[in-house]
Amino acid sequence: MATVDSLSLFTGLGLSEHKARETLKNTALSAQLREAATQAQQTLGSTIDKATGTLLYGLASRLKDPRRLSFLVSYIANKKIHTETQLSAALEYVRSHPLEPINTVDFEQECGVGVVVTPEQIEEAVEATINRHRPQLLVERYHFNMGLLMGEARAMLKWADGKMIKHEVDMQVLHLLGPKTETDLEKKPKVAKPRPEETDQRTARDVVENGEPAGQTLSLMEQLQGEALKFHKPGENYKTPGYVTTPHTMDLLKQHLEITGGQVRTRFPPEPNGILHIGHAKAINFNFGYAKANKGICFLRFDDTNPEKEEAKFFTAICDMVAWLGYTPYKVTYASDYFDQLYAWAVELIHRGQAYVCHQRGEELKGHNPPPSPWRERPVEESLLLFEAMRKGKFAEGEATLRMKLVMEDGKMDPVAYRVKYTPHHRTGDTWCIYPTYDYTHCLCDSIEHITHSLCTKEFQARRSSYFWLCNALDVYCPVQWEYGRLNLHYAVVSKRKILQLVAAGAVRDWDDPRLFTLTALRRRGFPPEAINNFCARVGVTVAQTTMEPHLLEACVRDVLNDTAPRAMAVLEPLQVIITNFPAAKSFDVQVPNFPADETKGFHQVPFGPIVFIERTDFKEEPEPGYKRLAWGQPVGLRHTGYVIQLQHVVKDPCGFVESLEVTCRQADAGEKPKAFIHWVSQPVTCEIRLYERLFQHKNPEDPAEVPGGFLSDLNPASLQVVVAALVDCSVALAKPFDKFQFERLGYFSVDPDSRQGQLVFNRTVTLKEDPGKV
Repeated sequence: MATVDSLSLFTGLGLSEHKARETLKNTALSAQLREAATQAQQTLGSTIDKATGTLLYGLASRLKDPRRLSFLVSYIANKKIHTETQLSAALEYVRSHPLEPINTVDFEQECGVGVVVTPEQIEEAVEATINRHRPQLLVERYHFNMGLLMGEARAMLKWADGKMIKHEVDMQVLHLLGPKTETDLEKKPKVAKPRPEETDQRTARDVVENGEPAGQTLSLMEQLQGEALKFHKPGENYKTPGYVTTPHTMDLLKQHLEITGGQVRTRFPPEPNGILHIGHAKAINFNFGYAKANKGICFLRFDDTNPEKEEAKFFTAICDMVAWLGYTPYKVTYASDYFDQLYAWAVELIHRGQAYVCHQRGEELKGHNPPPSPWRERPVEESLLLFEAMRKGKFAEGEATLRMKLVMEDGKMDPVAYRVKYTPHHRTGDTWCIYPTYDYTHCLCDSIEHITHSLCTKEFQARRSSYFWLCNALDVYCPVQWEYGRLNLHYAVVSKRKILQLVAAGAVRDWDDPRLFTLTALRRRGFPPEAINNFCARVGVTVAQTTMEPHLLEACVRDVLNDTAPRAMAVLEPLQVIITNFPAAKSFDVQVPNFPADETKGFHQVPFGPIVFIERTDFKEEPEPGYKRLAWGQPVGLRHTGYVIQLQHVVKDPCGFVESLEVTCRQADAGEKPKAFIHWVSQPVTCEIRLYERLFQHKNPEDPAEVPGGFLSDLNPASLQVVVAALVDCSVALAKPFDKFQFERLGYFSVDPDSRQGQLVFNRTVTLKEDPGKV
């Protein structure tokens, strides 16, 4: 019966029956709306009109502090607040004044109460706006963006009724332009997109969500400075939408400011149970970058609360990757640093009746609607004794947990705070056999470290309520959790479990296999850290989840390596060339610029002798039309030598395979300029070169609709090609692991850690240009 009465009440406010039923499913919203409507009816003494009902619904759905409900309802019922703009201002005012009594004079001034906007004022404001855009309006007519006129007029008259402004804009535009013609009714033509070859570099520089090119991208620091993100200022946590205040909030914030001095504090909190990947690069840049851009500090805090999965190598690798990306933590901390305090707070939570020991098994808690715990209302003293027993090792794993009394956004009820685990901890050894969960640990560690901005990826939004609830339940400083969009890449998997499957299947060597998108793999492949940071900046600080194309990351890599990787020459498929009229009695050195576009960056020398090696593909006995390299009657230049070679004889084995070429040479300026100049090596070093392609064949290898057989069935058999006897000019002979070069005409390459003295191994980082076949 109550449901029927509420349904009738809500439809009486102007809600459709469908909207009313949806509202009833939300217990908190329906209770607040029912209270607002009841109070409004008592004030009015009659039915509620639709305009008032709409405002009441907006109030009930957006008000976070129910203590202000009666105050705001009275303003709406008495028509003192009668527009959406006024309601938004009122909600903002009570949010920013959470505890002190409302100053009604100040409140009414901030909310435009009593302000009357006349039709004449609206007419004048719209006329002034239209006059400013008159020339463009006359040209574009009804294709002009009319929203611009609305926005400018509203900016002049903040408290005006939006519908009245729209009506006046429509009337004045009609008066100026007359009725719409057939041309006006045609769709505005779309601007043609540039061809891919015209945007090769721009696509990297101008990336926004989902890889679409946009305007010029701001630097990461510019995106993160000051007001750019609309984040709260330190100490003004209560001004954040959704932040929950208590009678202790302002005192706690005052103490917080005394400790921090108003400094921005962030943290990067990885779990030490795997290697960081490209998505973590965005998190690192966001957390460390936001602190740096606002003259703050950032902690590197290891969330080491699950000893079963933590390994020393992961701690080391995470520290290395943070440093590699160019960031230095203010301090490296561990959740385990605070185990004693976390335990004491758990005991306090039980004392306050907000936590209890439960014996439901893990399998009972799975699914969307697990049964409520039969131990939820057990006496405080009993839970205290049982929790102490958990601490002393008197329960087996899974026999008892400590649970908190709250319901999260996703409907999950009473999340676990502590569980029993008998695995020794890497730092505390056997001191503990109970360990706190993420839901319990995360916000309290943030509180201990006085974090101002707890930056998390979007999937943690469902934990925001537990974050605020737990800090407030213990009356400790409560930071603000802000969520941002996760960064993903097509043609990749980054899940720890799935990477382990790839290793076990022999598809990749380890976490740092250059075909993966872990940060250690990208470093091994030769990606510069600056390129990864630039990519994160170009993706931007988005709220929506972003899935990017790998070629956009590769374009950022080319941008950096083009300016930092010195040139060298290498031949992957060598063909011997004998110069029969070599111009000197013996070999001599030629100078090669390290960066041909900027010779001020120096030169290196390579030997040039009567025997050189060229790429086999740079010669054809029977060339197709348009072929410009070495062929009968078609000479080519040898880069950096000043010489041109002309084919004289082709030497073949008994099977007809070309073994070598005999050529003559002349100086380049002694005759006609050749159609092409090719790279070459002489007296080279023999190296191994590894050429990488995408590991997976489909964009979304984890999507069953795209890859029914699972991601392991989608492996690209040509993802690695090893050239065991490539020839590279001797300028690279002393190269060290991670040194980077551009091998002319071939791509960018990095020295692999597998290299040994006299046995260099190179990884191809990226090709010189984006493969047009990759979309």
